Amino acid sequence: MNTKNDTEHTVSPSNKLSRFRNASCGVILLARCSIDVAKSVRFHVIRKDQDLSRHGCAYRRRERPKTCLKGNLIGILSEWSLLKRKRADIMTAAENVCYTLINVTNDSEPPSEVSLKTDLEKGEIKAKTEALKKVIIMILNGEKLPGLLMTIIRFVLPLQDHTIKKLLLVFWEIVPKTTPDGKLLQEMILVCDAYRKDLQHPNEFIRGSTLRFLCKLKESELLEPLMPAIRACLEHRHSYVRRNAVLAIYTIYRNFEHLIPDAPELIHDFLVNEKDASCKRNAFMMLIHADQDRALDYLSTCIDQVHTFGDILQLVIVELIYKVCHANPSERARFIRCIYNLLQSSSPAVKYEAAGTLVTLSSAPTAIKAAAQCYIDLIIKESDNNVKLIVLDRLIELKEHPTHERVLQDLVMDILRVLTTPDLEVRKKTLQLALDLVSSRNVEELVIVLKKEVIKTNNVTEHEDTDKYRQLLVRTLHSCSVRFPDMAANVIPVLMEFLSDTNEAAAADVLEFVREAIQRFDNLRPLIIEKMLEVFHAIKTVKIYRGALWILGEYCSTKEDIQSVMTEVRRSLGEIPIVENELKKEAGEVKPEEEVTAAPAPKLVTEMGTYVTQSALSTSRPSKKEEDRPPLRGFLMDGDFYVAASLATTLTKVALRYVALAEDKKRQNSFVAEAMLIMATVLHLGKSSLPKKPITDDDVDRISLCLKVLSECSPLMNDIFNKECRRSLSHMLAVRLEEEKLSQKKESEKRNVTVQADDPISFMQLTAKNEMTSKEDQFQLSLLAAMGNTQRKEAADPLASKLNKVTQLTGFSDPVYAEAYVHVNQYDIVLDVLVVNQTSDTLQNCTLELATLGDLKLVEKPSPLTLAPHDFANIKANVKVASTENGIIFGNIVYDVSGAASDRNCVVLSDIHIDIMDYIQPASCTDAEFRQMWAEFEWENKVTVNTNITDLNDYLLHILKSTNMKCLTPEKALSGICGFMAANLYARSIFGEDALANVSIEKPIHMGPDAPVNGHIRIRAKSQGMALSLGDKINLSQKKSIS
Repeated sequence: MNTKNDTEHTVSPSNKLSRFRNASCGVILLARCSIDVAKSVRFHVIRKDQDLSRHGCAYRRRERPKTCLKGNLIGILSEWSLLKRKRADIMTAAENVCYTLINVTNDSEPPSEVSLKTDLEKGEIKAKTEALKKVIIMILNGEKLPGLLMTIIRFVLPLQDHTIKKLLLVFWEIVPKTTPDGKLLQEMILVCDAYRKDLQHPNEFIRGSTLRFLCKLKESELLEPLMPAIRACLEHRHSYVRRNAVLAIYTIYRNFEHLIPDAPELIHDFLVNEKDASCKRNAFMMLIHADQDRALDYLSTCIDQVHTFGDILQLVIVELIYKVCHANPSERARFIRCIYNLLQSSSPAVKYEAAGTLVTLSSAPTAIKAAAQCYIDLIIKESDNNVKLIVLDRLIELKEHPTHERVLQDLVMDILRVLTTPDLEVRKKTLQLALDLVSSRNVEELVIVLKKEVIKTNNVTEHEDTDKYRQLLVRTLHSCSVRFPDMAANVIPVLMEFLSDTNEAAAADVLEFVREAIQRFDNLRPLIIEKMLEVFHAIKTVKIYRGALWILGEYCSTKEDIQSVMTEVRRSLGEIPIVENELKKEAGEVKPEEEVTAAPAPKLVTEMGTYVTQSALSTSRPSKKEEDRPPLRGFLMDGDFYVAASLATTLTKVALRYVALAEDKKRQNSFVAEAMLIMATVLHLGKSSLPKKPITDDDVDRISLCLKVLSECSPLMNDIFNKECRRSLSHMLAVRLEEEKLSQKKESEKRNVTVQADDPISFMQLTAKNEMTSKEDQFQLSLLAAMGNTQRKEAADPLASKLNKVTQLTGFSDPVYAEAYVHVNQYDIVLDVLVVNQTSDTLQNCTLELATLGDLKLVEKPSPLTLAPHDFANIKANVKVASTENGIIFGNIVYDVSGAASDRNCVVLSDIHIDIMDYIQPASCTDAEFRQMWAEFEWENKVTVNTNITDLNDYLLHILKSTNMKCLTPEKALSGICGFMAANLYARSIFGEDALANVSIEKPIHMGPDAPVNGHIRIRAKSQGMALSLGDKINLSQKKSIS
């Protein structure tokens, strides 16, 4: 026997239909009910691999679980999301419907009416059950079967089998109950008596199921005789029956108030005496929407005991308090204490909603601090990373308000407790939030915590995200030191240890920080030089070694430091001459023949995003164990002679500086000779066959130039090497700092609300509801967001912006005219199709048939409809989007002409092209991240510039506007009049896909001032669809510009 404790799959009614279609093939629509009934219930889905007779039919809906789900996304997030959906006024969503789904086998033959009648009359219980299922499916498919109605009433209705009773409720829901003229069928009187008996059935589950079914009845003649039995269910011993009775009374009161006019009073009395939490919650929710004054009266009597209530009732109380205070702000003082108490609730969902309500009701510093502290506690205690990210977003929203930001600054150390979370995305958001809130009062404590975190990353076992987390910490400390120079001295010694890290990215961030610090803070130069010399020998990557060489060569200004640099270089290079030393080491061993190989030419990417190709021809031979070699010699033996060019530049700088410092001519000559000897032996090694790859001509030229400079020691060269280089770095850092300040200023201007002296003063009592922009109902907005109806910022004229999205699907002379308004949400597309019958005939079974091309999926098939002559109707269709690429929706409209004997008529629709720009948003990244992604992404699309735009900047702006991408190249680098331009663009889709583009364009001056821009745009992405779609968009926009 089935009971209410059967194991079944439950889903929230707000979930997308496609999710169930993917889970189970052949699912059909069973029934509809208004959204308000479904808001407090969840629907059952019977999967294809489950036995329908074991679980019963999928009509039944079950209560939301009593306790909040915790610990994972399906838990607390589903709870919060579901509760938000309940917040808005029920009538605003009356036109929305909820669906019940069942599984249908597609391979079965439709039975005849005679065989079904035989099974229903004479069959066993199992045969009757199967026959009843087939009848339900046939009625759903459009069959009338009027002859079976009395058969079912006579032979099936009296049965007490629970499975049959559940199937019967489905049958009574979908079967036509009225005659064509709208009068109730006589047979339904017998059915009504059966309802009454089920409402008095001793099994509480049958009673509860029947009460839920009555919520969907729209015939008041059927409900009127049942009212005494429904009222009696309020006093049933079992809470399951009582809470369903409350839902039934609420639905009947809303639809047919004359049947139970005293419903609010009845439910108020029920609420006062009720002990069960779920029953109280349903009753209180009904009073909120039916009689808010009675709900307030009840709340006033028990406001001091709210903290002892169950979480489901507390959540509804939070909703009521918000609505009352939103409508009447003078009531805030009455309920603010209650909200404060709910911040201490044991339920995470209640704490989250109470904190959000407190922020909207009060802007007092104590209220903001309490709400922020509640959010922080939630982030730390909840284990699900998605919950942490959502609550972090709420904290970031609080920070955007200037007055709230000051309060949050005192909570920086509490926010840093979130760093105990191992998830990288959570840590990234936390560090960014802490950096935005840091001030001179708490920067020292922040730096101490970050230093401890950096040291922890060095002690833990290597993990995939450990290196990335260390990079985040280094960048945060870098930003702190730039904003608060006094902190740099405490940070640098700790970070310098990571120059010897095997993770090149983290070490590169440290090196960039050290370079900026040593240039800006003169007083820290001795400390940085000392620490650099300590770790110099332990550096393991060639890129970091080159950077360290440059810093030492640029900023060593004393004779002692210069001698130390030379000592470290000799130590890293080993015994010289290198060639003779290496040959001695190999003496006595068999020397295999040299192998000359042509390896693939490696491509390097410059700052401009263009390619530089290195020589690929190499002569290699086996060598001794490389771990025996000093680091610099190891780099050279591997054929990396770019570090040799950097070494030559460093030696030239320190040698010229030493000549200026040392008075003894002999010491001057000795130092210069040693530097020249090192360069010469490196050149000799590069020309030999010992390295894996020979030295390139560029490196030879650089080393030769340095040798020439040292041999001549001219004042001009001394000035270029020792002054101009540093001046260039200083200028670059100054420009970067100016750009950062400018971007921060723009951000602060966005957040600061400027009030002009002549701005009108708004009196809330005199303001029309549609003008109260600052008093928007947050619960209403959250409901719209959950339902996919979030209002985006449209153009100045919203009607004009909507008209831009209307696509004409058929011609004006077609018998059926159709046009579609394409509304794009984040992960789905809603097509609102207007269908107009332009003929004088009635069109029956008018069906919109759609299909998709690309990564789109049609969620449900639109239902057929009947159009009167010259009538019109709107048909809605949902399309699921899975990735960022262009998609096409195509199809036709088919219909039958009333009274015509011909075949079905068909009107082919124009294609609807889904624009990729609806999913792409501008984003930013560092130059290093751009280059790394450029090297990793395997799909490239090269687009040839073909336009009539004659100005380089105009063309770049046109591309940025057309593609929603952001230009990463600084504005100053693009300014000025020049015959060519190179710029890097970046964007990110809502699905997390990155898109890179490099614009390389020029203006052919020799063709005159009116010559159009030409060149190429290279697009790179991880997926092929993204690269191709973006290229198509650029090509399309270019064609538009030509026209």
